Amino acid sequence: MNDSAERLARQIEFIVEVDKLKDIFRQTVNTQSRRAENDAEHSWHLCLCVIVLAEHANFPQLDVLRVLRMLIVHDLVEIDAGDTFAYDTARMADQHAREAVAADRVFGLLPPDQAREFRGLWDEFESKETPESRFASAVDRFQPMLLNCRTEGTAWRKHGVTQDRVLARNAHVADGSRLLWEYAAEMVQQAVNAGHLDPKPGP
Repeated sequence: MNDSAERLARQIEFIVEVDKLKDIFRQTVNTQSRRAENDAEHSWHLCLCVIVLAEHANFPQLDVLRVLRMLIVHDLVEIDAGDTFAYDTARMADQHAREAVAADRVFGLLPPDQAREFRGLWDEFESKETPESRFASAVDRFQPMLLNCRTEGTAWRKHGVTQDRVLARNAHVADGSRLLWEYAAEMVQQAVNAGHLDPKPGP
């Protein structure tokens, strides 16, 4: 097998492998069927959110294509590591370590140059240090809040999540878009007012 054929074979195997993302299900539910959203749907929805909402980023010179590239690859690690519910403190403790091992394997299926590129995008998303990663992370946190608010707080109520935990977990949305965070905070308050999200429990 020549170099080009071997490279193509590795790329095809990667493409087949990441099809598994369609069978990784999240706690958030879709607005119409109310079935669990899968990771592939989540990734697509995030990318569309970025295209629509990029003008509200804190950064006027945002590289939108780089944000999209990050969001398309960042959940691929969940093929091995599984979805970690944002409010599961036990699973959150070792989430990064589990996902880093998965990143080595999943991206390692690609030819070395692409493996490095994809791993670099994943690491950048995790760092939340660049304008692009901050906006990508903001949208990644905003979208589940939006779906929860539009499904009467289905996942929040299922797991007993309260308003204070939602706000604390997602406050860094403001690092990517202050306007999105203001909208989200108001949206969450409306969910509380409607009885779809419990306020902070008393002492």
